[in-house]
Amino acid sequence: MIARPSDDLAAAFARLGGEDDGQVWSSLWNDLCHQNCVYPDSYLALPYLAAIAAGRAPGAPDEAVSMAGLILSAADDEQTAQYADETAVLLGTARRLLGETGADAPAFVYLLQALLAFEGERVWSVGRLEGLFTEEYEVDCPACSSTLFVAFGGYGTFASAGDYVTSDPARTELLPAGSARTELLPADPAALDALPARLHRLATEAGHGKVAYGLLHLFGRAVCPDCEAVFSVSDRVVERDE
Repeated sequence: MIARPSDDLAAAFARLGGEDDGQVWSSLWNDLCHQNCVYPDSYLALPYLAAIAAGRAPGAPDEAVSMAGLILSAADDEQTAQYADETAVLLGTARRLLGETGADAPAFVYLLQALLAFEGERVWSVGRLEGLFTEEYEVDCPACSSTLFVAFGGYGTFASAGDYVTSDPARTELLPAGSARTELLPADPAALDALPARLHRLATEAGHGKVAYGLLHLFGRAVCPDCEAVFSVSDRVVERDE
């Protein structure tokens, strides 16, 4: 990222509020969070994003919250303390927006991740919930190291050691004839730990049944089709990203 002094940022954010807002946000994402990376200079945007979230500056609050969530998901203790005031503003807006996403599952999940980032959570706020709207995760079996696809969408709920038909119309992978796959073992909603239970409740209350359904599988278990080992899906999602 090219360093952007504060006055350059002010000029960039001042372009918001017109017909070209989509292009402006695209440029801001590219400059501040290119390919979802967070840079030291990215944090300089937080005061501007908080102002948009609070309605004190023009721009889309949902865009501001999502961008700030990505930035703060990478914050260390010093950065968290430095931007505590902005984070408090962003947190309030994120809570309000969660109930206003309608049927837009990706928007809801991005806001959910941002909410966690503003609250200081650093495991599930960093993009790991996005499989809830793509309805799939790629993981490695902890016992035999096979690469597995865990799917819980329109084509069924299963773990597969091969490619499969996905719910994404842009993808054409097919499950080969005879490829092994096993059914998933979703979590009991009443037995979820505190954080998954809260996420499940928020999704249910907001009317995002598919996200709530996905959470039960993300925090449930799967059986490896190759070696029959039973494992926690969420543990393997986290392990694969580390």
